[in-house]
Amino acid sequence: MDSGINPGEVFAFFNEVAIIDQLGKTLVGKILPDGLHPSHFAIIAHLTRVGDGKTPLAIANAMQVTKATMSHSLKVLEKRGLIQTLPSETDARSKQVFLTQAGWAFHMAAIQALTRTFKHFLRSEHHQIMLAALPGLVTIRKLLDENREPLPDDGKA
Repeated sequence: MDSGINPGEVFAFFNEVAIIDQLGKTLVGKILPDGLHPSHFAIIAHLTRVGDGKTPLAIANAMQVTKATMSHSLKVLEKRGLIQTLPSETDARSKQVFLTQAGWAFHMAAIQALTRTFKHFLRSEHHQIMLAALPGLVTIRKLLDENREPLPDDGKA
């Protein structure tokens, strides 16, 4: 059954999103202090969005990285005093991650630095384009989040 979906259009959409993501990460990387990477900022931003007390495994799953990768990133953030990991109150085998005051301050400072940079080149019409695109991007993000596994190849393209 033909869904009417043009593969070229789907590719073009995700290609543009990927380029925007790469350009955005590069810009974020330029404003972060030495030794911190956009992936570290993404963890901080995730915790500010979903709240404290998540397990390292839950954060790793959300970021789609291995638990080992997440453990390393969390150690970097903890060494910088941006997060603290505490034993879980409900499961002694597990830990929970919490933002520190310094972590919250770091997040706000990074957002302010990005805003200064964006204000330099974004005009009102660009801002309106971003606002108009946001609901659609949220919808696509939710669809992707709900469908993280590819379908097996059935031989049909």
